[in-house]
Amino acid sequence: MTWLSPTLLFVVAWLAIFAQTQFGPVRAWLGAPPGLAPALVVYAAFTHRLPVVCTLCVTLGLWLDALSGSRLGVSILPLFLVGFTLHSRQHLLLRDQRFAQAWLGAAAGVVVPLVTLAILQFGTRQPDFGWPTFWQLAFSGLFNGLLCPACFRFFDRLRTAFEYQPTGPGSFREDRELKRGRH
Repeated sequence: MTWLSPTLLFVVAWLAIFAQTQFGPVRAWLGAPPGLAPALVVYAAFTHRLPVVCTLCVTLGLWLDALSGSRLGVSILPLFLVGFTLHSRQHLLLRDQRFAQAWLGAAAGVVVPLVTLAILQFGTRQPDFGWPTFWQLAFSGLFNGLLCPACFRFFDRLRTAFEYQPTGPGSFREDRELKRGRH
């Protein structure tokens, strides 16, 4: 893996966080902010090494908290739990299957806000919890479930466009026998 793939991941994450926090009319119309951070963490957990996943979770959490009304550092732990869990179990999960990507994105889209809500319960200000919360959780799960396979497809196309592709075996075969000398 080259430096280009993590760089593109961080640039897209920055743009997604900026778009999530800056478009107020879309957020007001939907009743929930369209957050792409859980889907990006799912993608990073399957395609990058653990230091990249941890750095992405920390920076995404800090960017989210800096541009939203929550306290600084609240979003780091939920993103890290999703990223670390998926990265440690990636050998058991179906990375190339679109339905698995959709279900993992939907699960991450629900788990991240629930863990964030649980962390906020320990603070001095109690967050609002009611029927709109269920709509926000359902929307976040559906949104991340739909966009997680799109993230995989988008970043895979970027990787094939900008990174070197391995070549085939060529004419040399490993099982051939070279005979030298006279017979």
